[in-house]
Amino acid sequence: MHYIMIIIAAIFVNNVVLSQFLGICPFFGVSKKIDTAAGMGAAVTFVLAISTMVTFLINQFVLVPYQLEFLQTIAFILVIASLVQMLEMVLKKVSPPLYQALGVFLPLITTNCCVLGVAILVIQKEFTFLESLIYAISTGLGFFLAMVVFAGIRDQVSKANLPKAMKNIPIAMISASILAMAFMGFSGIA
Repeated sequence: MHYIMIIIAAIFVNNVVLSQFLGICPFFGVSKKIDTAAGMGAAVTFVLAISTMVTFLINQFVLVPYQLEFLQTIAFILVIASLVQMLEMVLKKVSPPLYQALGVFLPLITTNCCVLGVAILVIQKEFTFLESLIYAISTGLGFFLAMVVFAGIRDQVSKANLPKAMKNIPIAMISASILAMAFMGFSGIA
């Protein structure tokens, strides 16, 4: 039951984009088309799972034993950036179709603050390794859900007859705020 609560909270209640405001740049920048939003969401989910595992292990077996917790943010940024670069090289060699699918999004993920945010949050919440992995994957699924739903809303809104002053970013901000309020309806669940 504890793991189910982590999953529900990460996807719906504490959605990384709509509740914690992490990953806003790709949320607005890559959400104009549903297929690109889905690709970005899948790539972020994949990188979140891998980076959270690696940063968790580095924190537990390097930073904490040597009392270097103050280097946590810098170490995590370096690990995430190099991990995404290595992942990109490995995917290019091993699985060219997967690299083609994720290739455009991988460099963007390096600067996505939700990846760093989740790595730090699992340490702050004192999750175990399994809880951290479940939280990271669930957070990625929440990011994916928010991206795809927002892309669908933006697609529908783009077909509407709006005043010139409301087109593009203004209506996107209004739509995002309404979507965030809709997700607040889940707050009583977990």
